[in-house]
Amino acid sequence: MGEVVDFTSRARSTRAPAGMTWIEGGRFLMGSDTGYPEEAPARVVEVDGFWIDTTPVTNAMFARFVQETGWLTLAEISPDPWDYPGAAPELMVAGSLVFFPTDRPAPMHDITAWWRWTSGADWRHPTGPGSDLNGLWDHPVVHIAWQDAQAYASWAGKELPTEAEWEFAARGGLEGAEFAWGDEFEPGGRVMANIWQGGFPHESRKPHGRFRTTPVGAFPASAYGLFDMIGNVWEWTSDWWSTSSGAAPKSCCAPRNPAGGSREGSLDPQQPDLQIPRKVIKGGSHLCAPSYCRRYRPAARHPQPIDTSTSHVGFRCLVRPRAA
Repeated sequence: MGEVVDFTSRARSTRAPAGMTWIEGGRFLMGSDTGYPEEAPARVVEVDGFWIDTTPVTNAMFARFVQETGWLTLAEISPDPWDYPGAAPELMVAGSLVFFPTDRPAPMHDITAWWRWTSGADWRHPTGPGSDLNGLWDHPVVHIAWQDAQAYASWAGKELPTEAEWEFAARGGLEGAEFAWGDEFEPGGRVMANIWQGGFPHESRKPHGRFRTTPVGAFPASAYGLFDMIGNVWEWTSDWWSTSSGAAPKSCCAPRNPAGGSREGSLDPQQPDLQIPRKVIKGGSHLCAPSYCRRYRPAARHPQPIDTSTSHVGFRCLVRPRAA
């Protein structure tokens, strides 16, 4: 796994950076006691104010970064077999994981029914060789591994959000609400985010049967004026994965600007031969459905290996103002 190059070339400022929204800091109830087990316990934390990208990083934004730096994403580099003992030789090629719908209902426990390792899939070729970005420049960039998101953030003079910062921004000031827009999944019958509609993973009821990303801003903004915090693509955070919150009592002593987990603690105990650390991703994606992966909620979280890119993971950045 490569090292992230420091491309930082511009100073941070408390002035409004282009394409970013100011989020005033404060205390909030993070996590959930009624969602998936890894979201618990709900606990009070505090974050300082920050600027955050109003939308996920788009293909057009990422293309400017690549043009200026010549950056090669992890999906464009053949893996080192040394890092993957016992892996099949045909998998040791440049590529990424791509979702393909099934032609009939599939067992929900078998993700190999809809995920396919695809040689030649990368951010420029989102579904593999032969695909391109025509009509997708304003869609979130995908097939982005951890080091790719880090490199972009460094180049842009930004950082990736902690899980607490990301969740605080996603909640839009709605304390304890289940969704980023309130407690009703589809208020007044209105679809609020790009998530799966229909029978997953075989049937899409979206207009024209679409089942992948949508242009950023295609769905309503949050109360904080942010787009696509929920659905469309999962987003990287800077926190190492952990199922332990290290929670403080809800009534007092709220931890300030917490950053969870450790590199060693993020390793998957079910894969002891693969020492690949994992980060927290947030927000769910266009593949989340009421019948499968109900992670289209601010409290929801998921572990993502830092070496793994997919067709439904992207990112956004933030800027923390420097102290005067």
